Amino acid sequence: MLDTATYTPRLQVEYREKIRAALKEEFGYKNDMMIPKLDKIVLNIGCGAEAVRDSKKAKSAQEDLTTIAGQKALTTVAKKSIAGFRVREEMPLGAKVTLRGDRMYEFLDRLITIAMPRIRDFRGIPGKSFDGRGNYAMGLKEHIVFPEIDFDKVDETWGMDIVIATTAKTDAEAKALLKAFNMPFNS
Repeated sequence: MLDTATYTPRLQVEYREKIRAALKEEFGYKNDMMIPKLDKIVLNIGCGAEAVRDSKKAKSAQEDLTTIAGQKALTTVAKKSIAGFRVREEMPLGAKVTLRGDRMYEFLDRLITIAMPRIRDFRGIPGKSFDGRGNYAMGLKEHIVFPEIDFDKVDETWGMDIVIATTAKTDAEAKALLKAFNMPFNS
């Protein structure tokens, strides 16, 4: 069991000791508060048509996302009814979780060092998926690349959205920040 009072995630220590200084030098920031940092990481699993047919699918996705994140995931529900898709208002359709602080750094570390190398035919992630304001969005086809998920107990593999929000003002600053964390960009 880790003593959380003295434990600091590896990437957080690396950010404080190396990455901040490198970014300050590269972009010529005059003030330490201008240096971009990670704000939050949002994980999302949408079940879609499977959840409409079987309400237990959304619950399964929520449990898997809770296991991956190490924090309780919220069930996402439909905002309004859509008859063509057989969706009713307040029907559970997926799960989401927002990570901040230590859990955010731990998740990013596991994503980069463990999960991404386990993806089949992995050649890096696209470097163009920034939103113009320093946030990066990516998707995984299978959530089973995370070691916390027991492959034998999975009834269905889910796609997963990952949004990394930073305090960077531009995409170039955000990309430099994520590259410093060893994010495997292919371009």
